[in-house]
Amino acid sequence: MKGFLDVSPALRLRYRLDDYTDPWKPAQTVVCVHGFGESGESWRGWVPHLARKLRVVRIDQRGFGESSPMPDDFKWGLDVLVGDLECVVRELGGGPVHLVGAKIAGPVVMRFAATRPHLVRSVTVAGSMARGPQDTRASVQHFVEHGIESWARTSMGARLGSSMPPAAVEWWIRLTCRTPRSTILGLLPLASGIDVTPDLPDIRCPVLVITTDSKRRPVSSTRAWQGLLPNSELVALAGDAYHPAASDPDTCARVTAEFLQRVSAA
Repeated sequence: MKGFLDVSPALRLRYRLDDYTDPWKPAQTVVCVHGFGESGESWRGWVPHLARKLRVVRIDQRGFGESSPMPDDFKWGLDVLVGDLECVVRELGGGPVHLVGAKIAGPVVMRFAATRPHLVRSVTVAGSMARGPQDTRASVQHFVEHGIESWARTSMGARLGSSMPPAAVEWWIRLTCRTPRSTILGLLPLASGIDVTPDLPDIRCPVLVITTDSKRRPVSSTRAWQGLLPNSELVALAGDAYHPAASDPDTCARVTAEFLQRVSAA
């Protein structure tokens, strides 16, 4: 099921609800939050693994997918996205939810868990980081000079890894190319300023961190901030992609489903 959540007169958030749970049993909700240049479609491979036991809500963050594009002068910020997520959780969650975030959505869901603990059962982050990339100026310049398709093709190899089939790489490039220009020019320059490291000790719910030993995000760097989470576990997958939620969705989703089952049982 697809729908829109009217957050304000200027913002409609697209969501997808996948629910194959038994209708006579209570079911918890997991909200999946995509990374930069993506949409709720990013979680397609995860849905079969999660939706039998959980209500799966997949959102398009503001400025992405079918949600409202932002004007060129919009003031982006991490807490803006966290506020949007709170609206989604309150309207569609039916109580505290499990949160799953990929890439730059990792800081969004972790900040949310630290500041709104009563709304969160657990957090899973895949291919994420606590601090944004050091410098995004080269990426912004490439986009300005050569356009979004060139930028996507240049960056997709490291994102998806060397074993991704060409047809799959092409699908992800096309998905990225749907991102509005205003989103890239507004949000991407701010990514380097993201830092939720101070929030991590305040996250008391169970946290699952999924990563790979990629050049961009080696296990050692992920382990450094994961160790600040009081109730967390780390799973390192094989491969050279730094976006395992996309490059290995079945494994990521199975690991997440097992984690959520343990959390729910506890």
